[in-house]
Amino acid sequence: MATTHGKEGIVKVGANSVAEVTQWSLTETAETADDSAMGDSARTHLVGMTTATGSIACHWDPSDTNGQVALAVGNSVALKLYPGGDGSGDAEITCTATITSVSPAGQMDGIVSQSFDWQANGAVTHGTVS
Repeated sequence: MATTHGKEGIVKVGANSVAEVTQWSLTETAETADDSAMGDSARTHLVGMTTATGSIACHWDPSDTNGQVALAVGNSVALKLYPGGDGSGDAEITCTATITSVSPAGQMDGIVSQSFDWQANGAVTHGTVS
């Protein structure tokens, strides 16, 4: 089984790479509705709508106007996640995302960081870079 090292990951807003990314995450979920009935021996369900949420963590870079600055609260962006780089044939995850929170953080003896939480607005697409 092939594995991918995180150092190759990339996050883009549209065609622009987000600077100084240290981590990203994606969680996809599906609603279910119980359709079990008397006489059934096990519960059954129907799948409803899907949704996705995620986060992006970075070293804070206020000069990244097309990446980090574009990820402002309330903005809707074309988000692209690349687990192993953005070369031809690499995995690509895309969606329209609404930025739901931005959290900068600093400490006396560390690098100032910034994290972004997002929620998909529509379906998430899994494909490959052409």
